[in-house]
Amino acid sequence: MEESTQGQEILLNQENKPVIAQSSPKQVRLAISAFYFMQGVCFASWASRIPTFKASMGLNDAELGSILFALPAGQIITMFFSAKLTTHFGSKKMLRATAPLYAIALTFLALASTGWQLAAFLVLFGITGNLCNIALNTQGVAGENYYGKPIMSSFHGAWSIGNLTGALIALGLVNLKLGMYTHFWIVALISLTNVVFSSKKLLDHNSKPDVPVEKTKFFTMPQGILVLLGVIAFCSMATEGTMFDWSAIYFEDVVKLPHNKAIIGYASFMFMMASGRFLGVYLIGKFGRKNLLQISGAIISIGMALAVIFPNIIVAIFGFMLIGLGVSSIVPMVYSIAGNNKKVPAGKAITMVSSIGYFAFLFGPPLIGYVSQLSSLRYSFGIISVFGLLITFLVTKIKAIN
Repeated sequence: MEESTQGQEILLNQENKPVIAQSSPKQVRLAISAFYFMQGVCFASWASRIPTFKASMGLNDAELGSILFALPAGQIITMFFSAKLTTHFGSKKMLRATAPLYAIALTFLALASTGWQLAAFLVLFGITGNLCNIALNTQGVAGENYYGKPIMSSFHGAWSIGNLTGALIALGLVNLKLGMYTHFWIVALISLTNVVFSSKKLLDHNSKPDVPVEKTKFFTMPQGILVLLGVIAFCSMATEGTMFDWSAIYFEDVVKLPHNKAIIGYASFMFMMASGRFLGVYLIGKFGRKNLLQISGAIISIGMALAVIFPNIIVAIFGFMLIGLGVSSIVPMVYSIAGNNKKVPAGKAITMVSSIGYFAFLFGPPLIGYVSQLSSLRYSFGIISVFGLLITFLVTKIKAIN
């Protein structure tokens, strides 16, 4: 690492790709965390209002599940070119462009008055969200390498804190009877303000290869360790997607809480998810990534089983908190492992893994709705508990994780 006369630091990350930094490692970490935080607030603003959409449109569980299909569908659409855009323009420029679009797309959701309109706006929300997500996680990997410590889980912790904050804001505004459109624009304006101030501290991360490489297909299927990492991400994201989209409804329909208090299930999950991600740096150092991934899978299954078998408010909250703790570090660890793959650029490796993982968001929410319509919401949640055990099993098959 050497310092130029302009006060910029030029260094090589673990992929030997150039990174230009005008800020200290702490400033970079704070700026990246701010973007994760606001992305979490935006997502929670939508997720916490799902029961309102369901009630106002008179949707049953199957109909809601079908509409929820639209959000991950939008995310999947961009999987085929998001990595190429991030590699070509750099994660900093991509974040400056896509974070505002994501915030504005949130406000469109409040304009929906029918199911098909909501689905259309969710596709747009998914497209802008994934473009922002790939750029942000690529920036996160660069920031982790620049900082010199395994802090990826703390970035995702900032997302979870943002998610918890967004849920609490929604809880307050629902009880104040503030309309969704006003609610979503308040969040959007805060997000736009963050882009203006925090983007100045981001890393100019160039993820292009240093030497010419052979041209590859437009979309390359992941291979080897990236496939297994993708399946682990799939199991974790299926659990997360269930909690994001259905936790408030579970507390309203199964635990029998009033509509204006049902968000407490979502908030309890997010509280422990955030806490676990900030503890992730310590836990990885103490147990190692492999052991922590295995423990996390077991905790997910235990928490989900408790919430399903004993659906009273105390046990259900405790179960949801265990689920939040279990999923907290899985995706950050998987992205960090994938992003530091020496054979594939960070943006492309993360896209390969997340392209498998996001299929969980694509199929998970509709599956919950359809199974619930045929039997019960409790039964559909019970099916999801199996994914925790599958994570624990799959991790034993990956020798490269330490």
